[in-house]
Amino acid sequence: MIPDDLDRLVDKLDLESKVRLLTGATVWRTPAEPAIGLEPMVTSDGPAGVRGEGWDERRTSLSLPSATALAATWDESLAQSMGELLAVEARRKGVHVVLAPTLNLHRSPLAGRHFECYSEDPLLTGRIGAAVIRGIQSRGVAATAKHYVANDSETDRLTLDARVDERTLREVYLAPFEAAVQAGVWVVMSAYNGVNGVTMSENELLAEPLKGEWGFDGVVVSDWGAVRSAAASARAAQDLVMPGPDGPWGEALVAAVRAGEVPEPVIDDKVRRLLRLATRVGALPGSPAPSASAGDLTTPSTLSPSAGSPTTGSVDDRPDRALLRRTVAASTVLLRNEGGFLPLVPARLTRVAVIGPHAARPRIQGGGSAGVYPESLVTPLAGLRTALNGHAEVHHATGVALGGLPASLDVANARNPRTGEPGLLVRLLDAAGAEIHAEHRLTGRLPEPEGPIHRAAAVEVRALVLPDHAGPWDVAAAGWGRLELTVDGRVMIDETVPRHTDDPATVHLAPPYRTERVTFEAGRQVEIVMRRELVPGGGRACVLAAAPAPADAAAELAAAVELAGSCEVAVVVVGTTEQAESEGVDRETLALPEGQDELVRAVAAANPATVVVVNSGGPVAMPWRKEAAAVLVSWFPGEEGGNGLADVLLGRAEPGGRLPTTWADRALAPTVPEQGVLEYAEGPHLGYRGWLREQDSPAYWFGHGLGYTTWAYEGLWAPERVAPDRPVRVRVTLRNTGRRAGREVVQVYLARPQDHERPVRWLAGFAAVTAEPGERVEAVVEVPARAFQHWAGAWRTAEGEVSVLAGRSAADLPLEAVITVSYS
Repeated sequence: MIPDDLDRLVDKLDLESKVRLLTGATVWRTPAEPAIGLEPMVTSDGPAGVRGEGWDERRTSLSLPSATALAATWDESLAQSMGELLAVEARRKGVHVVLAPTLNLHRSPLAGRHFECYSEDPLLTGRIGAAVIRGIQSRGVAATAKHYVANDSETDRLTLDARVDERTLREVYLAPFEAAVQAGVWVVMSAYNGVNGVTMSENELLAEPLKGEWGFDGVVVSDWGAVRSAAASARAAQDLVMPGPDGPWGEALVAAVRAGEVPEPVIDDKVRRLLRLATRVGALPGSPAPSASAGDLTTPSTLSPSAGSPTTGSVDDRPDRALLRRTVAASTVLLRNEGGFLPLVPARLTRVAVIGPHAARPRIQGGGSAGVYPESLVTPLAGLRTALNGHAEVHHATGVALGGLPASLDVANARNPRTGEPGLLVRLLDAAGAEIHAEHRLTGRLPEPEGPIHRAAAVEVRALVLPDHAGPWDVAAAGWGRLELTVDGRVMIDETVPRHTDDPATVHLAPPYRTERVTFEAGRQVEIVMRRELVPGGGRACVLAAAPAPADAAAELAAAVELAGSCEVAVVVVGTTEQAESEGVDRETLALPEGQDELVRAVAAANPATVVVVNSGGPVAMPWRKEAAAVLVSWFPGEEGGNGLADVLLGRAEPGGRLPTTWADRALAPTVPEQGVLEYAEGPHLGYRGWLREQDSPAYWFGHGLGYTTWAYEGLWAPERVAPDRPVRVRVTLRNTGRRAGREVVQVYLARPQDHERPVRWLAGFAAVTAEPGERVEAVVEVPARAFQHWAGAWRTAEGEVSVLAGRSAADLPLEAVITVSYS
């Protein structure tokens, strides 16, 4: 649809109709406008899967590797395929706008939402994010670059004021968003926080550089609940307020326009942008984009076109699952491999120990609004058992019992007392306690129970539980307002839980638990019932949970050590918990929770052939890293994590990942604001750039990662002299010196030792090569003109010498050349 057509549509609407279009009709939908044929547009969270509207475990989704995992591939083609897969999932679920990718940076490893962001480096983040955008939008689904800008930590995220100098803002934090606009992104999300004194939904950065200098012609949508004013935010370049139908615009904005506080042409521009988005995603008649119906499903271009919908086919032959499995291997980072211990040879194994709490119950995704309900899950234990079937026995020991919250009940351990089916009974009750709605659910974690919630006064969850062993159990309920929990009619909890936060991730997804310990008899069925009142502003979320109390820690550890000593190889899977890595909260420490360090050390002492697999979204401290034969990072790998990990351990696939973030035992940048202000005092020196100025070194540098072969870097060619504002092509010659074919990510960094305001060095480009044993190959690395530039009120290129360094990580750069930048 051409601009004149959009103008004619805008002209058909009166002021009230135009303003109505600028606030969501529901939590996830934009309004329709029959007068011009505009259909609702559906949004959905989506960085690691597309959930669709609402939270319902009965509507499953493909669970993709986390953003950190995807960035660890350093593979734009694979990232684009993941974007296409997100679009396929979106179209299957009737979603027009996927709220991804997240382009905030890993400023601090303590940031709780680290897993949802790509990298600490703006270039790597921008290139991977742009590839995901291209993939999503290639299928007529809108991508959303978020959260614009400097939303890089979770503590007080709704209100903190990020103080960032202009040069750092331009060179570092805005750079991935500029790359997103260059990639043609259709939606940008404004963040909750303020920047330099102004909340982002009112900030002039939405106009310049976003819509002005960069030419962004799409929609600026708010983060959910981030708009707090009428006239001020409307005068800014904020276009769409979510969620709805209530919000600060509506009648207040109509009044502001009529009072002359907001010019009506400003409203027209917002509507025009919304209609342009509708044409792109097929929500306006005559749009060139395909509609988001479920009847036109295709798989990503990297998959077999005959595969059909991602919900068809068996688990073993489905190409979407094969793509996820391949991505797990491509993202897995081999940090240490003493003496070439990996890969394991199945024919040489008879007994393998798989140890750790995350081996049988891994974290496949981070906590918060990006979560999905996976249609299936392959654990590390299950993946290895399948892969070693017919070769070796695989035995499991937990080793350490993670404390924290008991797991919610589900189909594995609960039955609906009304029907007897595996699962739970959920009822909505009126003020008199009468049932007005009932449904069967598959889990006791219920962010959004369905039914006529507007008529309900309370939510009740009931389950029959048959304890499989006697002893103490922890039973728990969660929700805001009056909370009751009974076991066989005996009241265990009766408490009013006041809401203590406005953070929507906490209010709607993570209400506080109340836990009691109860002694159960083995084989004696009990009925557990929780009831919570529905209070204004308290959401609908409720949880019913029960699990055996943690076992004796010494006994668990001793059993794991004994098992490890009886096997040829021990694979220890450790990681973070949802309390450690989740939206809405930052970490206080990089240490692994609750005895996992002791577990690794004890197992490694009992069996030198120990492999440690770290299951986390971001860096953790690894004080034992030199005590294990091998150390791998598997990130939050999505639903195919166990199969992909087995492929890597057994050498069926190479560990293709390289660190997108420096891993260290401490953080250089804080996440906690002081009096509401978070100073980005480090300037552009975040991540590896900051560590290059420290006296000590991190555990593993940005870009580090080993494969199953070795490489010799033999030559670097770069032009001796270049004109400013021109890209440069660098050539790196290297040779595979190992016994296996392999893939290497060649990284190129620039340095200007004479410019003390610049980082010591910074990533300027990268390219991957593959080679057979003994083969010599050439990597051609494109270095953009921007890599030579700095911000001084405008982009400038200083004349003089620039060092070009090439190698395997930010600290392993054996090759160097010098380029002279000159205007003459």
